[in-house]
Amino acid sequence: MLTIAHSELIQIFRDRSALITSLIMPVAASAFFIYYRDGFARIGSLGYIAAVLVFTIAAFSLYATVVTTLAARRQNLFLKRLRSTAATDPAILSGLVLPVSVIALVQVGLILVAFSVVSGAPANIPLLLVAIAATFVMMLALGMATAGLTNSSERAQITTLPLSLVTIAVANWVGITGTESFTVLKRLLPGGSATELVIHSWNGGAPIGDSLLLVAPTLAWVAVAIVLAARLFRWEPRR
Repeated sequence: MLTIAHSELIQIFRDRSALITSLIMPVAASAFFIYYRDGFARIGSLGYIAAVLVFTIAAFSLYATVVTTLAARRQNLFLKRLRSTAATDPAILSGLVLPVSVIALVQVGLILVAFSVVSGAPANIPLLLVAIAATFVMMLALGMATAGLTNSSERAQITTLPLSLVTIAVANWVGITGTESFTVLKRLLPGGSATELVIHSWNGGAPIGDSLLLVAPTLAWVAVAIVLAARLFRWEPRR
């Protein structure tokens, strides 16, 4: 697995489009939100900004890049060649997505540290870590499911757009309007409960038990994505 991961990491840094998608664009968007934090805090809260930062990295650095990576490796028959080796299927997939996942985690960590320096530390760091982990696992699983519907790396720009926009939109909707209205709907939408969890962890004031219950809808989306990935994922190019 580590050999595959090392090879994939080299490929990422050689691919300019991947670097722009996974590094430059998310960082630029995050810098925008941090720079104008006072204005965004007035319409939401600091926790809302933190949630948008988390989902910006999760949607673009992680989700979109995972789909692009798996689609490209299928298209050039790299997945097929790897299956002819001694590596197991889980090891192959883990090795391919590990570099992207680590890069995204480092990004979100550095960005949130920068945000906390200029705006104040989160109220509950362990809860924030739980929220980030749940969000990233959900987006990783959804990325593997979407890769099953994506014929090529070029096509990934289209297939990843709906879910990326939906999760960002849900994060903004929940972050700005709260969950006092349409509570069930907002929490069941992909990213809704995770957004609320990030907000609770950053702003504080919510009972820890109630906050941890918000992990359940996110894990439900993970389960749905795993089922879809198992049904849709292909190791060879679609004909």
